[in-house]
Amino acid sequence: MNTFDKSFWEEHYQSRSTTENLKPSPQLAAEIVGLPVGKALDAGCGEGTDAVWLASNGWQVTAVDISDTALQRAEERAKQYAADISGKIEWRQEDLTNWTPSEGQYDLVTSQYVHTAESSAVFYRKLAAAVAPGGTLLIVGHQPPKPHETSHYAHGSHITAEEIADILDPKEWDIIVAEPRVYKRSDGKGNEVTLNDAVLRAQKR
Repeated sequence: MNTFDKSFWEEHYQSRSTTENLKPSPQLAAEIVGLPVGKALDAGCGEGTDAVWLASNGWQVTAVDISDTALQRAEERAKQYAADISGKIEWRQEDLTNWTPSEGQYDLVTSQYVHTAESSAVFYRKLAAAVAPGGTLLIVGHQPPKPHETSHYAHGSHITAEEIADILDPKEWDIIVAEPRVYKRSDGKGNEVTLNDAVLRAQKR
């Protein structure tokens, strides 16, 4: 079983070259259309593509990741943009297993394919608590494979949108989207991969 600790993620990023794909997560781009711009938390920002895209669309972003390698690449990527974009991003090296964001501080909290050493329920509850009233929580994870399918992702990294939704208190949240989605993208090595995503978007009342 993988522990998803710092050494796991350092090996993950050091074993591959900088991601060539400069496009944001399609789920992020689709789901925040029309949302009022404000403060965003990108929990598990990786090499910074989503954080830069959010900043370029006016968001003030706190981008957090455990991997020094990923953050170094993210900062270098951000420097390619004008100061009015790169200056909107605060990069933070934190272990999301141990780090707890301030409660009620963010108009958008997004987490894409993040796995921590703690349980998913504990992690997602921390993210949910960080959302301001009226704000949005967007979680994208790896949908579990069907019985006849194999998964390319680590053991313990799968979750359904319904399982994420069940973590949220229905008295505090309106579930806007909770569904599986399939799309194709490059893996950064010239290969096309199919992703089976679990997508959850919820609004805090």
